Amino acid sequence: MNGLIRLLFFGNYFYGFCAIALSIEAGLQQEYGLNSLPYYLFVFVSTVLYYTHAYIAEPSGDSKNKRSVWYFEHKVWLTWSQLVLTIVFLSLGAYLVKENWAGIIQITMLQWAIIGIFPLVAALYYGGTAPQKASYNLRNMGWLKPFVIGFVWAGAVTIYPVLFNCIENHIAYAPKLQSFLLFTKNFMYITMLCIMFDIKDYAADHNSQLKTFVVTYGLRKTIFFIIIPLSAVGLGTFVTYAVLREFSWQRILINIIPFILLIIVAYSMQRRKSILYYLAIIDGLMLVKAICGIIGITLF
Repeated sequence: MNGLIRLLFFGNYFYGFCAIALSIEAGLQQEYGLNSLPYYLFVFVSTVLYYTHAYIAEPSGDSKNKRSVWYFEHKVWLTWSQLVLTIVFLSLGAYLVKENWAGIIQITMLQWAIIGIFPLVAALYYGGTAPQKASYNLRNMGWLKPFVIGFVWAGAVTIYPVLFNCIENHIAYAPKLQSFLLFTKNFMYITMLCIMFDIKDYAADHNSQLKTFVVTYGLRKTIFFIIIPLSAVGLGTFVTYAVLREFSWQRILINIIPFILLIIVAYSMQRRKSILYYLAIIDGLMLVKAICGIIGITLF
């Protein structure tokens, strides 16, 4: 069981499931419905490939980093896994293009720009095919790193599902205010998770002089003056929006659960946690958010 848990989290498959869940939530909340199964499989494979790429490129395992050691010990298997996932990625991509070619050729230049900005930023985050050797990448800009990750995730799980749904169903893509607000909510929520995740790498980032929030301001100030206040602002913004849109009290209540949990988990970060805690609990808040959002829109 322990091996399967490590495979799920260290192998980045959990990220793939989070991406699917958030994509479903965004489609439902923006009243566009569900995408096709091949689309969700493409989202899953793309996410796993991207996140695994950085770790598999590392030359050796760091004995102090359990995740790095796991990658080093399973490098042969992971290499084959990446090869298979790449083949699946290309096959699904070709299938989606073939099946939706009539809608794809109708995409405007503005829509192509929207489609292209998120993969471009994601590529700049690592800076190349060998992240550890890249002379320049956004990952080394400590204060900017969580916002970059939040931006890419928000685009991938908020804009892409709706845009591709429009392509699949041959309807015009017309973003609404609701879409912008949901993008902003996802952007800030995931950014807060990334800032919390940087707490795990405090010692390494401090030694390498990477100016993350926790390195610059310290643990307590990061938690009590950045994460918790911004989470509270996000919660207040959602409640205000929900009241103005006349959401039912049940829907409001279930959608504030992720914000409450975010604040609770941030408070708990004052004590050192294991790597699996960060991967399962902190990243798990993305899945909780998606599940709460799906329940809120479908039942209430």
